[in-house]
Amino acid sequence: MQRAARKGGTGPVLRWLAGRTGATVFLMNSAGTPAHPPRAPRGDAERGLALRGARELAERRLGSVAIDQDGLTCIVLPLDGSRGAAAPLLAAVVPRPAPPELPLLLADATSVLSVSWLAEHTRRKQRRLRIAEAGTREAVLHLLLNGHTSAARQIAGALRPALPAMVRVYVIEGPPRVRAQLVEELTDVAEGAWIVPCPVYADHLFMLAPGDGAPARAWPPGLAAACWIGESSAVPLRETATGYAQAFHALAAARGSSERQASFAAGPDLALAIGPAAAAWAEALLSPIRTHRARRAQDPDSAELLATAASWLSFCSRATAHLNIHRNTLSARLTCIQELLGLDLHRLADQAALALALRTSAAELRPPPEGDAAGAGETLPTLDELLLLPRVGAWAQQQFRPVTAPDVPACVAETLTTWLRLDARIGPTATALSISASAVRKRLTRSEALLERSLLRPPSVIHDQWLALRALDLAEPTEVPRHFAGLPGRA
Repeated sequence: MQRAARKGGTGPVLRWLAGRTGATVFLMNSAGTPAHPPRAPRGDAERGLALRGARELAERRLGSVAIDQDGLTCIVLPLDGSRGAAAPLLAAVVPRPAPPELPLLLADATSVLSVSWLAEHTRRKQRRLRIAEAGTREAVLHLLLNGHTSAARQIAGALRPALPAMVRVYVIEGPPRVRAQLVEELTDVAEGAWIVPCPVYADHLFMLAPGDGAPARAWPPGLAAACWIGESSAVPLRETATGYAQAFHALAAARGSSERQASFAAGPDLALAIGPAAAAWAEALLSPIRTHRARRAQDPDSAELLATAASWLSFCSRATAHLNIHRNTLSARLTCIQELLGLDLHRLADQAALALALRTSAAELRPPPEGDAAGAGETLPTLDELLLLPRVGAWAQQQFRPVTAPDVPACVAETLTTWLRLDARIGPTATALSISASAVRKRLTRSEALLERSLLRPPSVIHDQWLALRALDLAEPTEVPRHFAGLPGRA
């Protein structure tokens, strides 16, 4: 019995007892429900007899019970538990006459089964605690990415460490099979950091480290050799979603780096480049959602629709994992958003407009003064008019400068711009360029390395690239430098 318990616990011991005695041996709780199912009683007579034995044992407070009924003998003995753990009962049902050695053998087995059951019970409790803690940390991550900073702080207060005011976000990409091991290694090395398996990508880890000091560089040897690491700039906790996007773009640059890690290369933001006029335009575009009121209690309100739009623009179909909703729920919300805004979210142009409006709203830019034409509400600027601003043209040129450098093959920019004009679809792009789909992906991967931004895997910079291309298309030829004037398809 001790050998069986060391090899497998209560299951092998119960099977050994059943083979030795010919009885149906099982564990059950005080209500008669089997607690260990491998050889649970099958007949009604066996179950009824075991339940009667459990009741007799509880009511009379006996050390053991033996009952004979309908040609069966049932022996019930309690196992030893610990404080706070209700141990089960050991029951054996055998046809009469029962073997004379059965009661003594069962009594000897209770000591081994008690230790084995208590060890298994402890492991189950520890596993439930780990699952509960992992779920709580993932919930905190969801809240931070969706902008609910106060709720995230309250929940995180029950765990350790506390969430800092300034954070750096790290996205670590590695084999999914070693993700649990990486979490343990990082927990030992990265003191004061939050480490959560990414709910969107199975091969990613999300690490939230304090951003007040220097960036973390003391990675475990196995992590540095087998994974890629993207690091964001130091951002306020309320801008964790921005930090995540930065780390994700840095990860795209790390894949092409020999060091296998990269920091985010900051660039100008389009919303800030446009200025206050973008705030008035964004407010007008998002107004139908902000004023939306749910007709039924189960319908999404304006806040849920805005969160869904932001998540879908960042993660596409993986927004279901980000928001913890069903794909049908996501589809219904997207339909509602399109109807309210009058947009077709299958078109990259409409996606880019909505993404810019949401980002402008998150930046909390102030609208122009009331004396301004845009602020007076008479003639709000269109998106094309905003993209015609001189400072936007300079921003657009900077977006494409890495892929239009003299040492970069012209086919890289040609593939990128064609892909953007065809709503970021690989198949039509391959047809338009008369190349294979794999060749399109290879050229776009080269563009990712040059831009140091993610293109093929969301969250990507695709919306910014489309807006930059549109701005260059709208600009006067005299305002576009010579090396940008050759972008394929430019009007």
